[in-house]
Amino acid sequence: MKEFNGKIVFIPGGSSGIGLSAAKLLASEGAHVMIFARNNKRLEEAAAVIGQSRENSTQRVGFLPLDVSDNAAVKKTMARAVSDFGAPDLLINCAGRAYPRYFANISYEQFDETMRINMYGIWNTCSALVPCMKEHGGVIVNTSSMVGFIGVFGYTDYSASKFAIVGFSETLKSELKRYDIRVQVLCPPDTDTPGFAEENKTKPEETKAISASAKLMSPDDVARVLLRNIRTGTFMIIPNLDGKFTYIIKRLFPRLAEFVMDMSIRKVQKGRGR
Repeated sequence: MKEFNGKIVFIPGGSSGIGLSAAKLLASEGAHVMIFARNNKRLEEAAAVIGQSRENSTQRVGFLPLDVSDNAAVKKTMARAVSDFGAPDLLINCAGRAYPRYFANISYEQFDETMRINMYGIWNTCSALVPCMKEHGGVIVNTSSMVGFIGVFGYTDYSASKFAIVGFSETLKSELKRYDIRVQVLCPPDTDTPGFAEENKTKPEETKAISASAKLMSPDDVARVLLRNIRTGTFMIIPNLDGKFTYIIKRLFPRLAEFVMDMSIRKVQKGRGR
């Protein structure tokens, strides 16, 4: 997929953050964009912003409220979206959330909700849309995270869901090649989104220390890298140099990656006399 003009794009999680930035950028390149999220008011506001970004007035912008963790609702809503809008050429799964805490403070209910939104949500949308995408091919991008390839203190439930997304996507990629459907994974670093602001409310001090030196990316910058990599077909889309470096170190020198993080953790815990 080298050009987006005239393409139909579905973006679960498209009302804010990286999803909204990608939607605006795709609209500016001539795509028809359908977004999904739980909050109807935010969807309306986001659709208006996307509409203003269109290359021309003939492009369609639509939205439907959806909880991606609800499999029955996803099937029903996606069937309606395909009927009204057409089958997607590009599916970008951006819905997700995180509440970092110490493992001992993460309830089963939080873990269950994290998995249902982050991992099951992607499973649900893919299972609903892959059958119609097989008819003409396309691209699926599943949003994981840097903590989808390196476990970080405080993210036991979130990291589990994001690691699962990478494994799911690798396998799906292999299965869908014969249908001319390409699967990619987006692994953004800390990004200045409403979700990141929520994370900081519960984030342990050790977690903050690990990422203290990391540069915060803007969702627009992540979206620009995303579109560039959709064009090139790169499987693991890691938007910045720090992330790429971390990925290489984790794969080639895992003990070094652990040692660096442990230094930050021990410094915080020593300061508390632990």
